[in-house]
Amino acid sequence: QVQLVESGGGLVQAGGSLRLSCAASGSIFSIPAMSWYRQAPGKQRELVAHITRGGNTNYVDSVKGRFTISRDNAKKTVYLQMNSLKPEDTAVYYCKIRWISITSLKESDYWGQGTQVTVSS
Repeated sequence: QVQLVESGGGLVQAGGSLRLSCAASGSIFSIPAMSWYRQAPGKQRELVAHITRGGNTNYVDSVKGRFTISRDNAKKTVYLQMNSLKPEDTAVYYCKIRWISITSLKESDYWGQGTQVTVSS
């Protein structure tokens, strides 16, 4: 089993910054990839940023140059540093990991519970 604990969401004015964290724990052998998604009201969930175990990253165009994804493999934690926030960044942000079980060596995806980010204009 795996658990994800997200933190760091909140209310911020446009132009401000927030840092999201997502810490994984449980029977984890490895985490090949970690991602942040977001879902705004009435919209589909979209991939915001993705990072591999080796540190390769990619971002949705709308956040390039403003958001930075990083991870601490020893802590099994992924971060999303969000700068120059805009009202259109308002959404529930979800962490997702692709993890390998230490018991079965099976690869699976697991989602966090989500954290609200609200950017006021």
